[in-house]
This record gives sequence, C-alpha cells and structure tokens, in this order.
Amino acid sequence: MQSPYLVDSHCHIPLIETEGGPDAVIKAALEDGVGHILCVSIDLETFPAIKQLADAYPCISASAGVHPNSAREIELSETILLEMADDPSVVAIGETGLDYYRSQGNLDWQRQRFRTHIRAARQINKPLIIHSREARGDVITILAEEGAEAVGGVMHCFVDDLETARQAMDLNFYISFSGIVTFRNAKALQEVARQVPLDKTLIETDAPYLAPVPYRGKQNQPAYVRYVAEKIAELHQVNLSEVISATWRNYENLFCT
Repeated sequence: MQSPYLVDSHCHIPLIETEGGPDAVIKAALEDGVGHILCVSIDLETFPAIKQLADAYPCISASAGVHPNSAREIELSETILLEMADDPSVVAIGETGLDYYRSQGNLDWQRQRFRTHIRAARQINKPLIIHSREARGDVITILAEEGAEAVGGVMHCFVDDLETARQAMDLNFYISFSGIVTFRNAKALQEVARQVPLDKTLIETDAPYLAPVPYRGKQNQPAYVRYVAEKIAELHQVNLSEVISATWRNYENLFCT
C-alpha cells in the first residue's frame, strides 16, 4: 500500500452475484478508487474461495473465522483457526462475536466460539473482526476477559451507542461504519460517527449487504465504499481526501503492521 486510497475493510466477495463474477467486482472497485479490500470469512466452507482471491489479487486480503450465526454444530478449535490464518494474506481472525438477534435459546456455544477466536488471535498475534448484534454488553465483557486488547481489532458494521464505541476503543479497537450510516433514519448512528475520532474510524461495505444511499435496497459491492467515506466526511465537516487518508492509515496500522 503506497499512498492513500479508499479501503473496503469488510466485504464478502464470494457472496456477490454479478455477471463476470469476482473479477468484475474487483475491477469495478479498482476503477472507482478502491485500492484495497479485506474479504472476510464467515464459515469453513467458503474460506478456500476467499483465500484463493487473496492469493490471486495483491489488492485483496483475507480473514479466517466463523460467523456467530453459522451452525452451532460446526466443530471449531484454536488449532483450526491457527492453521487457516497461518499465511501472510490472512491478516485477521473473524468475523466473530455474538448475535442475539438471529440466534435464540442457550447461546453458551456462541460465547465459547467467540472466546476460541480471541484466544487464536492472541496466539497468532493478528487482530479481530467483531460482529455484535443486540449483544454489546457481553461482547465488551468477553473481549476484556480474554485480553483482546493485546491484539485489538475492529468493531465491524457498528450500530451501537457511543458508550459502547468508547469501551471498544479503550480495548484497542477501531470503529467501522457501513452503508447504514448513510440511511436517512440513522440519525443516532450518524451522531456516533460524528463523535468517533477519524483516527479510530474505518469504513466498509459488508457487501453484498447494506448498500449505501443511493443504492439502498440493491446488492452492495466494494466500489460503493466511497459513499460511506463521503458521509463520514460530511459528518466530520472535512474534505473527502482527509477521510480517505485517515481510514487508509488506520487500516494499515491495524492490519499491515
């Protein structure tokens, strides 16, 4: 990474359905000024496709992890995660975390899976990508209990309140905003984004999900991360170039050092 450019810090390229496949998705992103993309793992089955993309494209990095909503029957150990992540193209562990919105009942298995990811991240010294939905208290508690501050990471697709953001930043985590921050009804989240310092901010698409305005409701893609950056610039009342530089630098500090 030589100079500041847009970075999509979280997407799922294998899940994007488009003519031309991943090649077309990556080409569109590069043409729109996106210089780097982190393609995030959500299960063991699709990880090889993510790894293959990272090996084929210098502009792609990968993560290794199992989403908290993936089937509880999946056998996951620190050893499996460490084997997946033992490659320079794999720059993070996750996405992992807790989701109390989609998963119901006794979720001890989900909390244990979360701890397994954190322990693997600490062993291999790579940052964490955290998914948190209606579980912010437990997410922060487990991050603190497991010493996640030692490796840090990013709170992906952040939608919680400012106090949670501050607690996460105190634990050495960046706050990443997705297309949701561009939605007209996201006033509370926009205020959080305004309060989070640019030196702790990342931007993402979570493609193919959560397309920003003006593409809301359509399939998302990494090229659209520009609209998230523009909204952050508007909220902070700075030039777009300042947001691009800050988020590029933050990405480098977290995933490339």
